Amino acid sequence: MFRYGTILAAFCAASVLAAPHIAKRADAQVTDAQVLQFALTLEHLESTFYNQALDKFDDQAFANAGYPSWVRGRFEQIRMHEQTHVEFLTTALGDAAPQACTYDFPYNDPTSFVALSMALETVGQSAYMGAAQFLQDKQTLTQAASILAVESRHAAWASSAVLKGSAWDGAFETPLSVNGVYSLASQFIVSCPDSNPQLIAKPLPKLTIDPANPTAGQRIKFTYNHDEVKSDGAQLYVAWFDGITVQHSDLGGDDMASVPDGLQGTVYGAIVKTKESNPTSQDILTGLVMFEIGFPSYAANP
Repeated sequence: MFRYGTILAAFCAASVLAAPHIAKRADAQVTDAQVLQFALTLEHLESTFYNQALDKFDDQAFANAGYPSWVRGRFEQIRMHEQTHVEFLTTALGDAAPQACTYDFPYNDPTSFVALSMALETVGQSAYMGAAQFLQDKQTLTQAASILAVESRHAAWASSAVLKGSAWDGAFETPLSVNGVYSLASQFIVSCPDSNPQLIAKPLPKLTIDPANPTAGQRIKFTYNHDEVKSDGAQLYVAWFDGITVQHSDLGGDDMASVPDGLQGTVYGAIVKTKESNPTSQDILTGLVMFEIGFPSYAANP
């Protein structure tokens, strides 16, 4: 189960960066251009991630970490894919294309790089799925779906071939809201050019959990800024996003909640006011947490 703990360590390390939120909520109807601007913002992040890491860690570094030579070779191919995505979206947007930001990624060796790669690719595919509902042009939707499929292949390869885990979580992948995705991606963003266009994402308060890698049935602690997340005396819940279903747990007055049964693979959690069943709803009160619940190869996987 090497895969699970390392991914969480990577995202937990990112959460302490306290990177500034750069996006503002756009109240007007979302346009195709705004969706592509958000997609390009994520692709810039991924492309820079691979460029920096692979420039830092050569073949010998990967070999010293215990990886065969083909692992770094495949990551070089992924680097080129992400750069191609950047070029494609930049061309499509023209003068409206956002520029790359300044980033800070919490890896210090090939092992932590591999774990964070898998996490970023998983979030990337969920971002495209969740944003697809806003696209009006069918050709643009098809092109976005083509990129989504490649992101999903990247995540599956890293998870199974490199990290020796499962290539899938279940019969459905998890679509995420724009706000939820940005709450994860913004952890790695230090600053962006002032000339970049306004994004369609709304900054959300940071959420952390303890323990960071919980199991089903475990009661865990949620930490967030109570001044930013106000219940006004109403019951708050934890929404658990896993595939296209959403489960809920009551959040206690001690900020504790129980992890429900039936979750597996990559799971996301957020604090919400209502038991909304749509996993792409923007009505989450906090940013997302991401963790893994492993399952063996012989387990039922409906």
